[in-house]
Amino acid sequence: MNGYFQLVHEPNATLARIFQPTDGGQPVSVNEIADYLRWKKINFDINALNKALLAVQGDGEDILVNNEFTRMERECYLDTLSPDKLTYTMRFYPPSVGGERMTQREIFQDLFHKGIRYGIQDNAVNEFVEHPVYCTDIVVAKGTPVVQGKEGYVEYLFDTKPNARPTLREDGSVDFFHLNLVNHCSVGDKLAVLHPSSQGTEGKTVRGEVIKPLHIKVIKLRFGKNIEFSEDQTEIYSKVDGHVELDGDIVYVSDVLEVENVDPATGNIDYEGSVVINGSVTAGYTVQAKGNIEVKGVVEGATLEAGGNITIARGMNGMGRGVLKAGQNIVVKYLENVTAQAEGNVTSESILHSNVSAGNAIEVTGKKGFITGGKVTAASSIKVRTLGSDMGATTVVEVGVDPTLKRRCFELENQKKEIEKVLKTVSPALVAMLTKMKQGVKMSPDQVTQVQKLSQLEKVKKEELANVESELQEISQKVQEDAPAEIVVQGAVYPGTQITISGASMNVQNSIKYCKFVKVRGDVKVNGL
Repeated sequence: MNGYFQLVHEPNATLARIFQPTDGGQPVSVNEIADYLRWKKINFDINALNKALLAVQGDGEDILVNNEFTRMERECYLDTLSPDKLTYTMRFYPPSVGGERMTQREIFQDLFHKGIRYGIQDNAVNEFVEHPVYCTDIVVAKGTPVVQGKEGYVEYLFDTKPNARPTLREDGSVDFFHLNLVNHCSVGDKLAVLHPSSQGTEGKTVRGEVIKPLHIKVIKLRFGKNIEFSEDQTEIYSKVDGHVELDGDIVYVSDVLEVENVDPATGNIDYEGSVVINGSVTAGYTVQAKGNIEVKGVVEGATLEAGGNITIARGMNGMGRGVLKAGQNIVVKYLENVTAQAEGNVTSESILHSNVSAGNAIEVTGKKGFITGGKVTAASSIKVRTLGSDMGATTVVEVGVDPTLKRRCFELENQKKEIEKVLKTVSPALVAMLTKMKQGVKMSPDQVTQVQKLSQLEKVKKEELANVESELQEISQKVQEDAPAEIVVQGAVYPGTQITISGASMNVQNSIKYCKFVKVRGDVKVNGL
């Protein structure tokens, strides 16, 4: 137990009797004695008190507080409520020699008046009354701490962001067969595990106040077709051979349509999942897939549209009419006389006389790595080994503006024109009819209905126009912004090449090697690699 002190009152003096600690307790401090004396409004000299306390050697020695007669003090305490209101402690001080002690009833009444209602430690109070311990914190009430819930989460057992870049071999060529574009799965494959959330349990303060745990959002496994639940509904498995992908927080498994060739035997293909073509795609046919399209042979003057990636292992000669559209990336051996559009990246070994655009980057490297003729556009960067040709073929390369935004801007301009054309017809007719009604001209029920229809149509078209103009303004601002962009040439760039970066243009007059084109202070600048 800790050391403590007890006041001794004499006719002409007030003393403090000092008791030493036992069993490793803490000795009484001068600050604790001083705080008590201030509380009881008893005069003292802090320096003299401290000097006298330091001189105490044994147990039960008296030190002088003052040379005054003071009244006798009862047993008392200082209480503390912890900031979280879960612990209430009492620190008792002894009565003056000959003074009165507190009763058990007094202590419990004090607890009641101070609002301590819950978790009262009866044994601790009873133990103190029978065997008092002073200058020591005694826990007399304990609350119940709140147990916070646990956030749940879903563990996906497949690559949720597959890498669309091909593998670069040691000899500099590009491996277009091992692309890891599709998360293949088989019947019975485990796809995801739910680690459930828990809501926690309520706590209670020593004043009886309920402490509610934070609300935890309930996490569920969300999935589409071709998937089955485990019995405890914490795991999902594939029911088919196919590929798995994550859209938002929903797991989908799609079957893969596999054909040898796209030709008269198959006709056009329009498929919900992914399509694998082991051979080639004949000119004039169309392949549409909401997933990926993989062609292991060549593509002629055909149209391929995919919601995901397009991969063509042996390249495409579009014959001036071939079209590729990918919602993600395009990876192809070569492109010749093709119009290609990817929302993500385009990777190829060569691009010849083609119109190619990418929402992010275009990389034309490998052994050949040339872009010759046509127009190539990317939002962030173009990396190429050879740009243009020594024959002076006109080659246009542009970075810094997302082609998707430019196309959307064009679409909105056309929508705006169509809406304005309708309003130019509807508004005058509506004004004329409303004017007649104000002049008191009697109208038939059909004419009144016509006024109502025109009024509603005008309202709808004005709202559409406002939305179009708002989006158009937002996109126009983005198009005008100078985003970080560059054109990197790892070999040579030839005359006849036009470089455009975020609206700034430059025509290459002389051959340049190993360079990087960037925009600096409104102009296109050439830096060495």
